Amino acid sequence: MTKTPDSEAKKHPYIGRFAPSPTGPLHIGSLMTAVASFLDARAHNGTWLVRMEDLDPPRTQPGAAERILDTLQFYGLDWDGDVLYQSQRSPLYQSLVDQLLQQQNAFYCTCSRADIFALTGSATYPGTCRRCYQKPQKPAAIRIKVSPNLTRFHDLLQGWVETKLDQDGGDFVIQRKDGLFAYHLAVVLDDAAQGVTHIVRGCDLLDSAFRHRYLQTLLQLPHPVYAHLPVIVNPQGQKLSKQTHAEAIPLSNPLPHLHYCLQALGQKPPQSLLATDKETLLAWAVEQWQIQRVPHRRSLQQPTA
Repeated sequence: MTKTPDSEAKKHPYIGRFAPSPTGPLHIGSLMTAVASFLDARAHNGTWLVRMEDLDPPRTQPGAAERILDTLQFYGLDWDGDVLYQSQRSPLYQSLVDQLLQQQNAFYCTCSRADIFALTGSATYPGTCRRCYQKPQKPAAIRIKVSPNLTRFHDLLQGWVETKLDQDGGDFVIQRKDGLFAYHLAVVLDDAAQGVTHIVRGCDLLDSAFRHRYLQTLLQLPHPVYAHLPVIVNPQGQKLSKQTHAEAIPLSNPLPHLHYCLQALGQKPPQSLLATDKETLLAWAVEQWQIQRVPHRRSLQQPTA
């Protein structure tokens, strides 16, 4: 595939996606992301895909994927086509890892987190194993080489953002010591394979976007348009997640939660929509959707009961 500049993305049909990890049920933060992604796709008469990012079996909760899909349907967020499961795509990921090793764009690394911290006083990898292209005897991760160049792009909500990857984390892992493939590699390959043109997701993944764009450039893949939404945080300032005991959204009366999401996304839905049904509410939301109304912030406070 050939690289497509951001400015050319509008020439192609809109394809968006929602890509949850099945580590637990959807909470209000993940619902808000799904709603925003869905509305942006539908407002552009585009395709909206759902992908299960089930790369990490130890963290995958039995039945979570099915519950997530049931929840999306209950809230009226119907997707197009088949759901893609990353756990079924290991051969593709492995072939790209092998290619990157052969090209010496990736290398084996036996360093532990403690080793890295002892050398740098931080989590930024110092390049210790950069010339290790043959698989060592001891367990090793595989890292991608990053350049010292500035990585910069324009996010629809966060504006111009930039970093130097060699100073911000350094060479990053694409395959773990236990053989599992890293999120950064899988998401880039799957977005390209599915033809994704627009990515609407939470600001907790903004830093990851720099690594994704770096890989896209290295592999000569298109750069999607990005919009990183503010994430909902609890009173302690923590992103809602399974680890912070975020409550699952209920499978009863979807209107209040959908209405809240639209409010949080800056769309100003009338109160009268609460007396309708989810089809009417979502039809209004698609018709009125303007992504630039979404707060241009990194976080939003969790709603109170």
